[in-house]
Amino acid sequence: MSQSHVHTISRFLIDQERLNRESRGALTDILQEIALAAKVISREVNKAGLAEILGAAGDENVHGEEVQKLDVFADRVIYRALDHTGRLACMASEEHEGFIPIPDKFPTGDYVVLFDPLDGSSNIDVNVSIGTIFSIHRKISGGERGALEDCLQTGRRQVAAGYVLYGSSTMMVYTTGSGVHGFTLDPSLGEFILSHPDMRFPTPPMKVYSINEAYFSRWSEGQRRMVAYMKGEEGVGGGFSSRYIGSLVADFHRTLLRGGVFMYPRDTKSPEGKLRLLYEAAPLAFVAEQAGGRASDGRTDIMDVVPCDLHQRTPLYIGSREFVDMAEEYLREDPAP
Repeated sequence: MSQSHVHTISRFLIDQERLNRESRGALTDILQEIALAAKVISREVNKAGLAEILGAAGDENVHGEEVQKLDVFADRVIYRALDHTGRLACMASEEHEGFIPIPDKFPTGDYVVLFDPLDGSSNIDVNVSIGTIFSIHRKISGGERGALEDCLQTGRRQVAAGYVLYGSSTMMVYTTGSGVHGFTLDPSLGEFILSHPDMRFPTPPMKVYSINEAYFSRWSEGQRRMVAYMKGEEGVGGGFSSRYIGSLVADFHRTLLRGGVFMYPRDTKSPEGKLRLLYEAAPLAFVAEQAGGRASDGRTDIMDVVPCDLHQRTPLYIGSREFVDMAEEYLREDPAP
């Protein structure tokens, strides 16, 4: 890329703000602070093996999962990047049981941010790509400092969502409802540079499915039949390849760039599904929809699922529209959960 045509995320956000007559800059400020937090987290991820911040923190989160040291760090960085801005009424994090009010010493605003500070943290110690996922809503309650109802909104009411991938390079991908745009962190400049404008699922998509097949025995009959079709068993279907990283952000990012479908179905051990609706599924569903794909829980579009709990779990089928539609067809005859 010619250095005379570098398009930073700050410049891009400001340009987009100028095109939106209703924008007052608050959303731009929030996204810029998230980008700043991502730079800090990226720096620590890249030196984790040298800084003694690998491994478990000796505690469990609200889901009973072992908390990693970088989980704690990332959660704190995002919170501290946003708590003082005057743009938020409250926040919610996958690592906290309840929603997080803005401290009384700081002004409040009209937005709410929900985030998974470090998705895929079980892969930290083995140097596999991990990520941050975020979702932004407008406040709907009358309270100055936010309320639970501000966090329990459907995906359709998101005003922005995205993710940061910490891999061979650090990328921030987001949407505000006008397409999906990706930015790569240039370490020499310390800036996120526009590298993937107007991202779309490719057409035709690659025939790739992403799922943990070790759980085959726990799946429903419809789920088993779908994967059997993709594998071409009994001479029907086939032609699909299998790719599975085990880190949601990394799996979704590959699916967005290449096409295909990522699946994390309900099973006998997790009848409600495993992924979190508000912190993982809904934000990525917004990105997928804006990129020409879609996301479903197998029966209902993820964007239309009404949350009733901050840590509600859900099955997830996300990727190229035709393959998500296919999943719903196969799952239609399964008994209702």
